[in-house]
Amino acid sequence: MNQIPRFLFILLIAAIPVSNKAADFGTTGLIDIPTARMMDDGEFKIAMSRQTVADIYSLNYQVTPWLESTFRYTIFNPDKVAGSGDNLFDRSYEVKLRLIRERRLFPQVALGIRDVLGTGAWGSEYLVATKSIGAFDLTLGTGWGRMAERSSFSNPLTNIADSFETRNAEVGRGGKVSFGNFFSGPDVGVYGGFSYELENWNTKFLVEYNSDSFQRERRFGTIPDASPVSYGIEWEPTPGFALGLNRQQGNQTGFYISASLNTKNEAPRRTQNLVVPVSSNLAQEVMGAELNTWYGNLLIDVESNGMLLRSATLSPDQKSVSFELSNQQYGLMADGINRFLTLAEIHAPPQIETIEIILNEGGIRTNAVSYQRQFGDRPRTWLDPEDLIEITPGAPLVNPSSRTRYRIPNVAFGADLSTRLSLFDPDKPARYQVMLKTTAAMDLGNYFSLFATYNWDIDNDFDTIRRGPSSRLPEVRTNIARYLKEGDTGLDSLYLQRKGNLGRDLYYRAYTGYLEEMYAGIGGEFLYSPFSSRLAFGFNLNWVKQRDFDKDFDLLDYSVVTGHVSAYWATPWYNYDLAIHAGQYLAKDVGATIEVRRTFDNGWMVGAFATFTNVSAEDFGEGSFDKGLFFRVPLDQILPGNTRASYTNTIRSIQRDGGQALNGFGTSLWYDLRPTRYDALNNYKLRMVPGA
Repeated sequence: MNQIPRFLFILLIAAIPVSNKAADFGTTGLIDIPTARMMDDGEFKIAMSRQTVADIYSLNYQVTPWLESTFRYTIFNPDKVAGSGDNLFDRSYEVKLRLIRERRLFPQVALGIRDVLGTGAWGSEYLVATKSIGAFDLTLGTGWGRMAERSSFSNPLTNIADSFETRNAEVGRGGKVSFGNFFSGPDVGVYGGFSYELENWNTKFLVEYNSDSFQRERRFGTIPDASPVSYGIEWEPTPGFALGLNRQQGNQTGFYISASLNTKNEAPRRTQNLVVPVSSNLAQEVMGAELNTWYGNLLIDVESNGMLLRSATLSPDQKSVSFELSNQQYGLMADGINRFLTLAEIHAPPQIETIEIILNEGGIRTNAVSYQRQFGDRPRTWLDPEDLIEITPGAPLVNPSSRTRYRIPNVAFGADLSTRLSLFDPDKPARYQVMLKTTAAMDLGNYFSLFATYNWDIDNDFDTIRRGPSSRLPEVRTNIARYLKEGDTGLDSLYLQRKGNLGRDLYYRAYTGYLEEMYAGIGGEFLYSPFSSRLAFGFNLNWVKQRDFDKDFDLLDYSVVTGHVSAYWATPWYNYDLAIHAGQYLAKDVGATIEVRRTFDNGWMVGAFATFTNVSAEDFGEGSFDKGLFFRVPLDQILPGNTRASYTNTIRSIQRDGGQALNGFGTSLWYDLRPTRYDALNNYKLRMVPGA
């Protein structure tokens, strides 16, 4: 199972305990105004608010302990108020930076920009302080832009530069950073408020004074004159799930709901009893007699516990043994290693002192784990448990003493009830498809694999999805509407793939076939990732041709050579990975993509990307350049048992043709190998030790 319905995802995360603070705009605050509070590091929140002025949908992520980010989608005038001329669908990004942490005598202080990348409809900046006093949490802030409409004093920044005097209040098309507007304008507003918590009731009372007078919405006739005072109540029936009801601006009733979880939580450690097998399912034959007796018993146990034992070599003095192992079941690699070492302690001859595990990820040998055995003839009880584990470079075993011959071909089938969402279409913010997703993966031997995905439509509302206004580029992605409708039932992918090593630290992936729902072709990716280095470099090259809209085996005329050179950096800060990919994209435009991902060892990933090419903003169309968010949810934190399955999604503020790459091919190898990367393994050495 690699996908779950999105509405089920929201319900599931709502049940996961984590502290939560909600606000209409997604960013941590009271009702409409932001506070200096932050969520917990790594917290991810989904929120929706409803009021007469706007429906606001938001994704909020605590990027670091001191930086909060929000992606916001706003539907202005959702009730279609009679006489209102407001019909804007707006996308905006907000960032909030903590400047000072709260102390006993000092408040917490934060600086924020409400509309970094957007039309400017919510354009405002703020400097805010928040202090807790008993059950009260008090906030006082100053605001620019919209938050200065109820002005209180002149902008002090005009004393630094005259450019701060003028602010462009015009709503644009979005996609550009309005540096000239930040903290600009002749006046500054003052806002504030407080919350009062009834701890035993999981309830807060909220009161705020908003320096935003909603001039824009009053000008359109959506609401009458607005009061600066709003008040409401917030209730958390369970940790991580919040409901709010409020009265805003003296003229409308608002409601919000939010659900959150902490992506930083340690992966669940499931210590269920070892599976006692009846017989081996996949292994047909063990080649080699020297280790055959105990190796065969270990093989059966290992396979029944979700792994493949491929080969082994016993040293001439029989003091050490090396295994080649593939993890098929465990979301956290350390848990699979722990399970294997536990089984090896049972089956390996007592004279063996050192056990080495060479990790094989789909044909690629990356790193190895060396374990100083605790229960052999010479137990090493004086060592710290972490010192029993060492991470070393991996290499294929040469002439192994024993080798498992697995059944070929071996086919695994899957079927899931899945969903697809088309978000942020200006005519309708969310369109859907419910489908039966069937998958097949066939192991052909020698690390060749055949993959297929076929979707069976159950229901969708893609009939009237908007196609324009399009860019001036070839329609390499904006014609997705026709694929979603004409190919609502059809073949999503059918391709042959091989992965492997070209030498130490040099890996490859080659593939050909119907690669994704819009493109077929042939290509390959190469990755140079030195042992224990935080830097890696990659290259990919693909020739692809556009598929027919009904997603059968026919192809259209459009073809392109696309490829990139890549540089990767596993930063030492907060598990952040950075990447830059430069090359040619599907529309034959040339440029570079910048990615930042926070990928936790528990499998959670949240990130953002932006692509800049030689296409002008006018030719690109609305949005100016390609950008978006992506995330991966490991299902072993939601479902019972161990699984490597995950739910992944990419969210773009708007779909255009510039800066578009193949989905799932070309720049994924470094991320695919992350579970066996040196730092990911080194972080969990203690968790690998049997009985620790």
